[in-house]
Amino acid sequence: MKAGIHPEYKDIKVQCVCGEEFETRSTKEIKKVDICSMCHPYYTGKQKVLDTEGRIEKFRKKFGNSYTKLKKK
Repeated sequence: MKAGIHPEYKDIKVQCVCGEEFETRSTKEIKKVDICSMCHPYYTGKQKVLDTEGRIEKFRKKFGNSYTKLKKK
């Protein structure tokens, strides 16, 4: 590695808006983040599927249980 061209890689303390604090390493001074793995819906298992246009119901009416039977085979 060439000397003097790489940014400084240092330990930092990051705080999420949910209150979770953790230490990591970065080249930037990051103080706060909007979302972390402790409050993200995907990682906490609280993610919901929103069907605002009724696509899922329309699919179920059109194909019904026949689609799930064909898929399992």
